[in-house]
Amino acid sequence: MSAVTAEQWVCPACRHGNPMDADGCDGCGASFASLLREPGAPTLRRQRTQGIATGVREVGVIVGLFVLWKVASAVSVTDAAGAFARGRWVWNLERTLRLPSELGVQGAVLGHPSVVQVLNVFYLAAHIGSIVIFLPWLFLRHRAQYRQWRNIIAVFTGVSLLIQLVSVAPPRLLPQFGFVDTAALYHQSAYSHLGPGMVDQLSSMPSIHVGWAIAIAVAVISVSTNRWRWLVIAHPVLTAYAVVATANHFWLDGAAAALLVGLVMIGSARLRVLTLRKAAA
Repeated sequence: MSAVTAEQWVCPACRHGNPMDADGCDGCGASFASLLREPGAPTLRRQRTQGIATGVREVGVIVGLFVLWKVASAVSVTDAAGAFARGRWVWNLERTLRLPSELGVQGAVLGHPSVVQVLNVFYLAAHIGSIVIFLPWLFLRHRAQYRQWRNIIAVFTGVSLLIQLVSVAPPRLLPQFGFVDTAALYHQSAYSHLGPGMVDQLSSMPSIHVGWAIAIAVAVISVSTNRWRWLVIAHPVLTAYAVVATANHFWLDGAAAALLVGLVMIGSARLRVLTLRKAAA
């Protein structure tokens, strides 16, 4: 064990390691003083109260992320005409880069209505459903790593929403290239209008769906010791497939999300190292 990791006190409530000069636990938010009792363990009542308070706070964080996502997706600093021009530019760039055509992926499922409808439901439900399952699981089972991954997802989401202020039309709104809006085709669309109210449909770059799925998969593999944890890789793979097959995203939307998630993870790891070094100095 290095000197950096050795100079820590371990929270008896959540087992999170904290710098020696920290007055509170970074894992559960409890103050050092509140964790002391004769001779030094937290009372069961205090521990439960702190756990409930922290849980309520984190539910608020999840709800806040969702509300921020919905509100910010309805805001754009560019007009719709520019969004469609940028969508066509992404399509042409992919052809220049010789990426596989999204039309091939969609064409393979259009003849199978049941498959298409399942993919539509997956696109609508898995995005929010996965985060609602993942964050409570991480909070309850791996409290020490919870704040790190919650922050990574929050930062990724915030940066993505800033990027999406420059709107980009998704493939399903570019039928001239052959794309089909599969959700509208089977009356499963979450969007009920076009025209002036369609701003929230023009935020395809980067794909938050793909970004969240990648972050969740990396987190589960990193924190869990279960031998079945590798199955979580199917989540980002299926998500990337679904968003393309339903014409909600280009390949480059997912690639941009993967790159952004990677940068946020690197930044988080670097900040954590610097914090530990500063605490040990």
